[in-house]
Amino acid sequence: MTDIAAGEILAGVHRGVGRIFLNRPEALNALTTDMVVTIDRVLAEWEHAPLSCVVLASTGTKAFCAGGDIRTIREHSLAGDAEATERFFASEYRLNARIASYGIPVVSLIDGLCMGGGLGLSVHGGFRVVTERAVLAMPETGIGFFPDVGASYFLPRLPGAVGMYLGLTGSRLDAADALYTGLGTHFVPAHALEAVGDALADHPDDPVDVVLSRLAGRSPVARSRLAAVRGDVDRAFGAATLEEIEERLEHLGTAWARTALTALESASPQSLDVTHALLARGGQRTLRECLDAELALTRTPDFLEGVRAALVDKDRTPVWRSARLRRPRTRA
Repeated sequence: MTDIAAGEILAGVHRGVGRIFLNRPEALNALTTDMVVTIDRVLAEWEHAPLSCVVLASTGTKAFCAGGDIRTIREHSLAGDAEATERFFASEYRLNARIASYGIPVVSLIDGLCMGGGLGLSVHGGFRVVTERAVLAMPETGIGFFPDVGASYFLPRLPGAVGMYLGLTGSRLDAADALYTGLGTHFVPAHALEAVGDALADHPDDPVDVVLSRLAGRSPVARSRLAAVRGDVDRAFGAATLEEIEERLEHLGTAWARTALTALESASPQSLDVTHALLARGGQRTLRECLDAELALTRTPDFLEGVRAALVDKDRTPVWRSARLRRPRTRA
C-alpha cells in the first residue's frame, strides 16, 4: 500500500488505520493540484484495504486546510492557462465525491483554520473532530468566487437558513458553532488530538463514534453564538431573494444584522447572485449534480480581482466588475 514519507502530503498505514497528513504549514496547507491528486490516488489505493478508518490531519497547528491555493489559480488564469485552472477544480471535486462515497470511515481532525477546500476535504466524510482552536468558514463571496467543493450540497442541508447565511456572508464559526450546525461532529481538546489515531487503532472493532466520544472533552456547543441568533438567521436568510434578505436585516437592526449586512455589501454582487441561486437549488440536487453545477461556474470574472485585493496587493478594496442594483438604504 502507498507510503509517502516526504513532500506536501504524508500518507501511510499504521496498525490498520490509514493516515494522511497535509504538510504545507507555511501556506496553511492550501491545496495545490498535486496535493489533491495525491490524496485522491492514496484513497483509491486504500479503498479495498482492510482498514478500520482513514484519518485526515495536518502536521501543523495553525490550519487543517485554509482552502485551495488561489494565488496559483489566479496566476494560471492571468496567464491564460484555463486548462490548468479547470484541472485543479475538476481534480478537487473528484476528490470531494470520492470522500463522500468512501466505504471506509473518514475522520478529519480540524485544528486551526478550515476554510473552502478544507471543508471539502472534511465535511463529506462521516466524522469531523474539532478542537477549541478550530475556525470554519466558506469565505468565497468576499474574493469574487462562490462556495464550492460541494457547498451547494452541504450548506442547504444545515438547519434552517444557516447554510444560506454562511454561504452569502462567509461568517466564521468557532468549535461551538461548528458543533451546533453539524459541520463538526465531535469535540476533542487540542492537547488530546494526537491520541485519536492510536485510539482508533486500539479499538478497531468499536464504532468510530464511540471511540471519538471517549476522547471528548466537555463540549462547548452550549456557548454557540450562532445558536443565540438562530431565530434572526432563519428570519432574514430564509427570504426568497437577496433584496428581501437585505430588507429583513435592515428591519432587524441588531448588531448581528448590521454585521451580516456589511458582509453582503462588501462582497462581489455577482458572487452573491451565483451563491444564492446555487444554494436555493442545492437542496434538491445530489452531490454529483451540485459539483457539476459548481464546475461549470468556476470562471467568474470577479475572482481575479478579489484574490488580488485580499492576497496579492492586500489593499482590501476590490473593484467588482459586476454590480447588483441595491435598494436605497433607509434608516431611522
